[in-house]
Amino acid sequence: MSNHHRRIFIGDVHGYYDGLMTLLEAIAPGSDDQVYFLGDLIDRGPQSAQVVEFVRQSGYSCLLGNHEQMLLDVLASRINVPTVVQQNWLYSGGFATITSYKEATIPESHIDWMLQLPTHLDLGDIWLAHAGIAPTMPLAEQTAEQFCWVREEFHSIKEPYFSDKLIIIGHTITFTFPGVAPGSLARGQGWLDIDTGAYHPRSGWLTGLDFTNRQVYQVNVFGSQMRTLPLEAAMTQINPAQVRARRLLI
Repeated sequence: MSNHHRRIFIGDVHGYYDGLMTLLEAIAPGSDDQVYFLGDLIDRGPQSAQVVEFVRQSGYSCLLGNHEQMLLDVLASRINVPTVVQQNWLYSGGFATITSYKEATIPESHIDWMLQLPTHLDLGDIWLAHAGIAPTMPLAEQTAEQFCWVREEFHSIKEPYFSDKLIIIGHTITFTFPGVAPGSLARGQGWLDIDTGAYHPRSGWLTGLDFTNRQVYQVNVFGSQMRTLPLEAAMTQINPAQVRARRLLI
């Protein structure tokens, strides 16, 4: 098994810095490896400020997640922000993010860094987005609204969106799909979801995927459990017909 020039993908961290450090210690990315975060570094967990600072300073690639987008909607303009927008973010974990910063002040350097995060990345055989793609829209017409927020219409596609690319996503906790156990990855038609619900009490699993070696690394942020699994053993195939009928548990 080669450990050089690996492509490594990290699911939604949601403010669990200590868990992220444990996960990266297990993966042990080298200087030649490419590491990609799928967004949602912040909210819900207790250490969002530390997570953002680490990823910002690391030089690793990171996508814009819907939680970063919510923060930016509230903080970037600072003018005439609708109350409902503020409440939506705070209710979705924003309080935890604010309190993770010294004096509850998010520095401009963090806001500016989030403002430049891409909504998607094309790696050739792999295409990255936080949430997915709106399957009925031309790619060129899609924005952060689709790439950061889409759910059922993407998850229920019956044919892959790309014929030559696997779409790797986060955003939707995998155990909310029918038949998927907490901690398992979810595989659909042309896509792979690696958000295993680090913040959720039903799961706690934070996932890193070494795609080059097809190895899944996981740490449970609520305990000391760690595990490494072959990708094929770590994922559950999704039936598109069942997706729209599922009841979201988040």
